[in-house]
Amino acid sequence: MTRILIIDDEPQIRRFLTICLGSQGYQLLEGDNGQTGLQLAALHQPDLVVLDLGLPDMDGQQLLQCLREFFEGPVIVLSVRNRERDKIMALDNGANDYVEKPFGAGELLARIRSILRTYTGIDTPPTGYDDGHLRIDLLARRVCLAEQDIHLSRKELELLRCLIRYPGRIITQQQLLQEIWGPHHCHDTHYLRIFIGRLRRKLGDDPTAPRYIETEVGVGYRFISHIDQA
Repeated sequence: MTRILIIDDEPQIRRFLTICLGSQGYQLLEGDNGQTGLQLAALHQPDLVVLDLGLPDMDGQQLLQCLREFFEGPVIVLSVRNRERDKIMALDNGANDYVEKPFGAGELLARIRSILRTYTGIDTPPTGYDDGHLRIDLLARRVCLAEQDIHLSRKELELLRCLIRYPGRIITQQQLLQEIWGPHHCHDTHYLRIFIGRLRRKLGDDPTAPRYIETEVGVGYRFISHIDQA
């Protein structure tokens, strides 16, 4: 059964969501403040979180950052805040969708179904990569290039893991920094440039004609997979 965690301090909203989502077969967990919500998320690992930004003990944006330190599932923000900067901040902090209050039950259910479809089977991280030239075994923490073992530091291996997780897709600088160094370093792009440079040298990658790691200037990086062509 799909488990959904609701973090909202308004009893009437939680009651409405419990009835609405429960009628569709979802299992519900409820937290009426940020700390309780974080504890429930850590303890029960829900499939999706519905989060209000206006909480009594902490701001929802701060909670979202804390949540993303350990929770990889989808998060939908429900909020009366309708300013564009609030929406952008929530999405940058890791939200998958933003729904303004008041909202319709049908719209919310449709958004939940859409996000859950996206996550089903797609968010399972790969355990490796092998195109015959570059071999990565994340379980054994081993990387080989042209049959030669190459040594990667823990951070370099984590960076490579993040990149191969979504081959062909741009991973933003902020996403990489938040996942590897944590939310307090999401603006330290110099860290990222240094480690990307080290990783490229070890993979024999030329940034002007990349074979594996492509830069999208000012945005992020993309891993180029060669498995289909191999």
